[in-house]
Amino acid sequence: MWKVTKAQSKTRPYQLRWKVGGKVCSATFATVALAESRRSELWQAMRRGEAFRIRDGLPESEVRAAVAAAEVREEVTWFDFCREYMAMRWPTSAAKTREGIADGLAAVTLAMVEQGSEAPPVEEIRLALRWAVVPKHAGEDPPAELEGAYAWISQRSLPVSSLADPRILRDVQYRIAFKLDGAPAAGETARRRRRVLNTAVEYAIERGALAENPLGAIKKVQRSASDRVDPRVLVNKVQAAQLLAAVSYVGTWGRSKGRRLVAFYAVMYFAALRPSEAVGLRKSDCYLPDRGWGTLTLRETRPVSGKKWTDTGERHEQRGLKSREAAEDRPVPIPPPLVAMLREHLILFGSAKDGRLFTNERGGLVGSSTYWRVWRDAREYALPPDLQASILGGRPYDLRHACITTWLNAGVPVAEVARRVGNSPEVIHRVYEGCIYGQEQVMNRKIEVALDLLDA
Repeated sequence: MWKVTKAQSKTRPYQLRWKVGGKVCSATFATVALAESRRSELWQAMRRGEAFRIRDGLPESEVRAAVAAAEVREEVTWFDFCREYMAMRWPTSAAKTREGIADGLAAVTLAMVEQGSEAPPVEEIRLALRWAVVPKHAGEDPPAELEGAYAWISQRSLPVSSLADPRILRDVQYRIAFKLDGAPAAGETARRRRRVLNTAVEYAIERGALAENPLGAIKKVQRSASDRVDPRVLVNKVQAAQLLAAVSYVGTWGRSKGRRLVAFYAVMYFAALRPSEAVGLRKSDCYLPDRGWGTLTLRETRPVSGKKWTDTGERHEQRGLKSREAAEDRPVPIPPPLVAMLREHLILFGSAKDGRLFTNERGGLVGSSTYWRVWRDAREYALPPDLQASILGGRPYDLRHACITTWLNAGVPVAEVARRVGNSPEVIHRVYEGCIYGQEQVMNRKIEVALDLLDA
């Protein structure tokens, strides 16, 4: 047995090596104390005269303990485990989180069922699992179009312990990193699915379905960050004005569908609100003086998810601000043009009974399908054909990107931008690093001043 040495690893930099039957075995550890402790355990086993398994260098007592644990470990199928895991996570998870968990589990399920010529299409298997994990569906018959896939995954699901099989694990890695058509999934989608799987595996270890986390044995698929904003989506101030004006013309004669949403899009462009934050904005959250700057104090969001993922059965879920405590708010200063637009909006359309600033024509919540359709029509009115075919301002969310980029290029410190938009400075740096321009000469001048080069 050798002494503990340093290893070429950032997360487990300490290595222990020992030889059994002519075969060198090794293990790495996060701290030197853990490595020395393991060395002591092996040394004591050797002094007791225990036999060691040549394949992995483990002492006989540990091998017997592992075999005994495997014999008593409860075997559970992946299908039953997914339903149990979702039922455990459901009460404390937001609707979007529930949907994300279901997507991750469904992707892994494609590798955790028996394959064969009689297997249903993978899309049906994925949809059947997403339906099955909703707790309120327990005991119900699946929809007719999913009966075959539901029966297949419930009867042909592999044990959770199959995740320890390297072949299964490689297939799992493929399923979380690629779409059903074989195209690579977005980087954030793959990362989210892996997080879901890792958390689920930790729960499987906790309940005794797995002995250890097998995910550490496979290498992550490295992808460039896909959440960086493409500068081609950013509208300039002239294009933004044209688009906001075009929104007011959307709708049939006598209906004000588009006019109701002019200020809705404006709060994204001038104050960098997320669509879900704009939907939840209330009149009481707005300070709109006659002159000068105003303030929007954001307190809640109304994210959209499928009805089956919410506790109320509604598509919109009422929640606090993203990445903040439930009762925490976020004040955002707004410029005079936006103040004027919001004052005019309140004069023309008022507010809902619960104080919401933006409503549909029936006084209800503004649906995502509504503001997407209005935006699509406004692009046709405001942009020439070549720009309509491009990705310029392709989504309402791109107005938020344009706002943040405008602030950064105006020289607003990243920390202040992050505070106003509800992100961390690290996210702002990563997401918008390709959209900051025009600052080189300003930065060069500051360096010249610091080095007294201007006097040379």
